[in-house]
Amino acid sequence: MKHGNISIFVPHNGCPHQCSFCNQRSITGVVHQPDEEDVDKAVEQALSSRKKYDYEIAFFGGSFTAIERDYMISLLQAAYKYVENKTVRGIRISTRPDAIDDEVMSVLKRYGVDAVELGAQSMCDDVLLMNQRGHTAEDVRTASSLIKKYGISLGLQMMTGLFGSSEEKDILTAKKIIELKPDTVRIYPTVTLGKTMLGELYENGRYKPQELSESVNLCALLLKMFSENNIEVIRLGLHYSEELEKSMLFNNYHPAFKELCESRIMLDEFVKIISEGNFQKGSLLKVSVNPSSVSKFVGQKKSNIIKIKEMGFDVKIVQDRNLSAYELSVV
Repeated sequence: MKHGNISIFVPHNGCPHQCSFCNQRSITGVVHQPDEEDVDKAVEQALSSRKKYDYEIAFFGGSFTAIERDYMISLLQAAYKYVENKTVRGIRISTRPDAIDDEVMSVLKRYGVDAVELGAQSMCDDVLLMNQRGHTAEDVRTASSLIKKYGISLGLQMMTGLFGSSEEKDILTAKKIIELKPDTVRIYPTVTLGKTMLGELYENGRYKPQELSESVNLCALLLKMFSENNIEVIRLGLHYSEELEKSMLFNNYHPAFKELCESRIMLDEFVKIISEGNFQKGSLLKVSVNPSSVSKFVGQKKSNIIKIKEMGFDVKIVQDRNLSAYELSVV
């Protein structure tokens, strides 16, 4: 059965710092602080859908384990009854790396939390400091180890293109995350929003956001790195909202960002095979791909097919279930 999140946003609650990039209202479109009744409503609404999913209740949007303790427990209690009666399989939360300790983990374990995602964002201390994250890379390593100690699934979130970062530092962050062996990863290319420190730096000419094409090239590389290390990337790019679109100061956002990155991986793989082989221009090539990857190979608006034609080749796509997601065979 397909996995589904029943997402409940706890916007900017529990965060002791105002990070350079953060404008929670723009990111989520949500300002309301949820209560137990909101948890019940979210579950009922999800279950009323005709689509059947293996659901988790997911508390996102803030630093869940840093919010007022009684309030946190009230939300967990409201969610846990659905774990107990097997309506949902578990509870997922996101939090700060410096808001995890043994006492917190004991509470989370008691109330059925089966996945904790840490907002690492970068594993370079200078980047964390420049973006006012308020924690260190060592905090990420310590919290990750503790989460695994309690037998809870570990997710790590990273951002690319932050103030003071670079392609090299973002690749280094991915390598250090891989060393921690998380179960899942989310990659968020930085979007520059108004009413943020990053927005002010951009308007003052001190911060240059990545162009969309630069971001796609980098994140395609990171996506392949995680895939090769058997780490699932469960999100690549921010969720779309009208508030997000209105608040962007620099337009490097794309609602189907992961698809762009996957198409880039497939094109790069094709170019690599062609460059290493003896293929005659003007010939028709048979390209085998996994059935789930056909649209990735074709690209949005047939962008990859168009580029391949510009290279002097025509292709016939053949589906092969024995190939992995980003694997190609060309004859």
